This record gives sequence, C-alpha cells and structure tokens, in this order.
Amino acid sequence: MVASDVLPPEGTTPSTFAQVIAENLRHSDGGCTFVHQHGGEHFVSWAELSREALRRGRRLLHSGLRKGERIALIVPDEQEFVVTFLGAVSVGIVPVPMYPPTGFNEFEAYREDAAHVLRAAGARTLLVPRSLAGLPAPLLRTVEGMRATVTEELFAGPLAGSAPEPEVIHPQDVMFLQFTSGSTAAPKGVRVTHANVLANCAAIISALRLDGGRDRGVSWLPLHHDMGLVGCVLAPLIARCPVTFLPTLRFAFSPGLWLETVSRHRATVTFAPNFGLALAVKHTSAEEFQRLDLSCLRVVGCGAEPNHPQTLRSFAAHFAAAGLRPGTVVPCYGMAEATLAISFSDIGVPFAPDVIQKEPYHANGLARPSSAAEDPRSQTAFVPCGRAIAGHRVLVVDEEGNPLPERHVGEVVFQGPSVVAGYHGDAEATRRSFTAHGLRTGDCGYLAGGVLYVTSRKKDLLIINGRNHDPQEVEWAAAEVPGLRKGNVVAFTRPGRVTEEVVIVAELREGDAATVARQVRVRIQTKLSLSVAEILLLAPGELPKTSSGKVKRSRTRQQYLDGALHAGALRAS
Repeated sequence: MVASDVLPPEGTTPSTFAQVIAENLRHSDGGCTFVHQHGGEHFVSWAELSREALRRGRRLLHSGLRKGERIALIVPDEQEFVVTFLGAVSVGIVPVPMYPPTGFNEFEAYREDAAHVLRAAGARTLLVPRSLAGLPAPLLRTVEGMRATVTEELFAGPLAGSAPEPEVIHPQDVMFLQFTSGSTAAPKGVRVTHANVLANCAAIISALRLDGGRDRGVSWLPLHHDMGLVGCVLAPLIARCPVTFLPTLRFAFSPGLWLETVSRHRATVTFAPNFGLALAVKHTSAEEFQRLDLSCLRVVGCGAEPNHPQTLRSFAAHFAAAGLRPGTVVPCYGMAEATLAISFSDIGVPFAPDVIQKEPYHANGLARPSSAAEDPRSQTAFVPCGRAIAGHRVLVVDEEGNPLPERHVGEVVFQGPSVVAGYHGDAEATRRSFTAHGLRTGDCGYLAGGVLYVTSRKKDLLIINGRNHDPQEVEWAAAEVPGLRKGNVVAFTRPGRVTEEVVIVAELREGDAATVARQVRVRIQTKLSLSVAEILLLAPGELPKTSSGKVKRSRTRQQYLDGALHAGALRAS
C-alpha cells in the first residue's frame, strides 16, 4: 500500500482516527521525540509515524486479525507502543493497552489483574516484546482461546504475500478498549469510539489552546493510561503538537528528569497527577534546580487523582524561582468513561481553593463559604476542577438524578459526545453508569459559580455517626506525619458495634512504627475530630496499587477484612 492509496482529500475534516493517521502522512515538519531508558533520544516525524503505523496495520491483518477484534498490548517501550497502537487503529483492529509487570515480587497480583483484563476484553492476541516473551505462558493457561505473539517477530522483515484490504471504519466503531484503573472496583473495559476520541481531543485542544506551531509537550505518563494515551498521544497527533516522551520508569527513579526535560526541550505543556507534582518538589536536587528554566511553560495540567491544595501551592511556589509563572498550574478533571477530559481550570489564572465550613459540609452536604476570620479547624478546602469542556455539560444530581442547586454536594454527571459507548461485555454496569441523563461518574462534588469541585468517590465515603467524611481528607492528614510515605495511605471503614469505624493502612518510610502510629492517631483526632479504630503500617510497596500508581481502596479494605494484611504488618494498633 502506498501513501496515495490512503490519503484523504486534502482539507477534509477527519471523522475517524484512521483518517488522522493517514492525513499525517503529508506532514514531516514535526513529530515525536522518544527518550530511551539509557538516555538517548530518537525523533520520528508525523509522516514516519503514520507510515510505520500503516505498515503494522497491514501486518496485523496478514496475521489473521480482522476489524473489531481485540489485540492486547503489553509493550513497555513508548515508541513501539505508539506505532503498534496506531497500526491497529488504522485498520479497525481494537487495541487493548495493558500495563507491564513492574517487579517479580508483585507477579502473582499482576497475573491476576492481567488475566481479568484479557478475559473481559475477549482479546484474540496478546502482543509482547521479546524481553517479556516468558510472560504469556502463565496467562495462556488461564485465558482460553488466546494466542501470544512477539512484536519483533510479527513486524520484522518484508510482508510475505498480500494482506486483506482494510474494511471501512465508521465514527461509531470502537477505536480501543481503555480499562479503568480499578481503584474502587475490578477494572472494566471502556468502549471508546473514534467519534468519542475526536470530540474529546477537539475539546482538549480548545481548552489548552494548543498550537502545533508554537507548543511542545513533555510527558512521562504511562501510555496504557487514559491521560497519557488520549492527552499526550492522540490529541497532539491531531493538533500536530510535538511531544517528547520520557519513560515512566526513568521518572519514577529520578523525578527531577521530568522538569529537566521540560526545560531542555523548551516545552510549553506538560501534565502530571497530584503525586507527580509532590515528587518533583521533593526529589529535584539543588543541582538539577539550578539548571532549570521553566519560563517556557504555560500549562502544567494536574488531574487523574484528587488534587491536594497544599501540593499544588507548594509546586507553584517551589518552582517559581526556576521561572514558573503564576497561573501555570491548571487543575483539571476527567475519567476513562468520558474518553478523558471533563473539565479544565482557566489557563494563566492562579487557582484559588474554595474554603468552606466543615460542619454543614459533613452533616448536610452543603458547601458554605467560610470567612478568613473563622477558626481554620472548622474549615476544609477543595481545589477547583474548572468548567466543562466545550460542547459538553456537567451537572450535580441527587440520588434520584434530580439536578441540585449550586453548593449542594451530589453525584457529578457528565453529558456530551465524549461519553463513551459503555463497558465491554457488562450490560448491567453500563446501564447503571450510562443513563439517559448522562454519565453518572460515581464522584461526589458541587458547583459554585459554574466551576466544578470534586470532593470524593461516592462509594469511598466514610460515614461515621451519620456524617460524611472524605477518605482523602483523612489520608492527607495522616500523611503529614513524618515517617509515612505520602500518597501511600488508605482510609476506609469497618463494621463496628455502634457505627462504622475508621481504619488507616499506610506504608512506613522511616522511624519507629509504634511511635508513628500514635502520631497518626493524634493527628487525625486533633485535625478532623475523628477517632481511628486501627492503624496498620506496612513496608514500602505492600499496598495494593492500580497500574497508574493510585492506591486501591476497595482491595485494601477487602484484604484487611480477610486478614491478609496483618501477617506482614509492622504495626497494628
């Protein structure tokens, strides 16, 4: 197949992402830079990226796969992942991005999660690099009807014989399956269509005012996750905004590399979850800091997990000395069921947390503004998530689905063309979440002046003596105690004699476990007026995590109730 066979008429607006890939064959004036694990960099132009994607798409068809069939990708290398993912998309085969194993000690849990995803996706083929060639064997024993293929063998050399012609791809066809993070339940496969992706990417490009001739991105986010994939690969491909991809593991081992790469490449846009900002502040050395010039940045988007006001403030203040301008940190909100983005804060406007009164919030779900004269102990604050993306709408509703007035806490509902086509193979979960009124996100929040404030996950709420408490509020307070690993604290409830009781499970970074546990108990009582029934401290790496690094509250709670966490605990009190 030559370029002229697939190029759409010049000037036409793509209606599928396959057409975006084909359109980029015309453009060699920009592209992506891939940073390898050893530190070398490789630039690939838009045209080269599309050409290789189209070649791989034909090879997948030649292997026997057909439009609509699923292919699971466990491909850690960023460049290999991007061209293989786009190759499947270019011919209508549905890629299923999966995270790679991160360590031998966690292999049993990984195999359980991976087998669940493969079965739920109904994947015909699992694609892995030669470095992971031993991985599929135990998975094949638990997942029937699937074959494993090594990327280097499938895509090497010239094509022997002809491949079937690709079938026509329509806007409502499923483009890929994005499995949810599994932080509150078993991961579910989200059916993301070509139309969903084009609508969400158009809104992202508009909200960020992306200009391929002016902007440049840097990302260390994992590409199997929606923020890394949709936000940092697919939207830039449409806008033809150059992006430099830093391996996730390189960031994990050396967080200072993130902003050093931003500074060196003069990036204007980058994204990270809350914990990424905290790691950058803590682990950017003085020597690295001296080399930074962040005056190039105009957007540091922050989403994918609850944003802590102090974390965002600390990041903005800490890196101001390196040229980071006020208003650059942009809190946002999104989820896989919305393709990615739901809302963005305004660019260039320093965010201001909404400080509200604790009592009416916890007792009645009312977000009443608090005055500066009030006792800080009677206040709580939430980071603004901004306004709904263009062409979409955000509502806050009660249990019956009725819209609530502003400053009343309820469930966040999202409406618009980015709402995906449901969960793959799960009609009941689809019926519950995807309603005639929009996507019921499962998140609690409120609107104030049209701005969305997300407060917690609905199913994670701690209900003590009839009052609602957000788990992250307890977790953030506990994490202020020296010795605990920030971002590695889980709060939940267990059944008690009279009411639900609070339990905290956390990873101990340093110090005496008994002393740290006592300090946590005092901290929660003093700051939140909550009694903690039990504190369980674990060694680093022992908390159940999602593929994107978020703690799994539901699994942690279940393992606690089953007694599975107690054997390895450093301290139970």
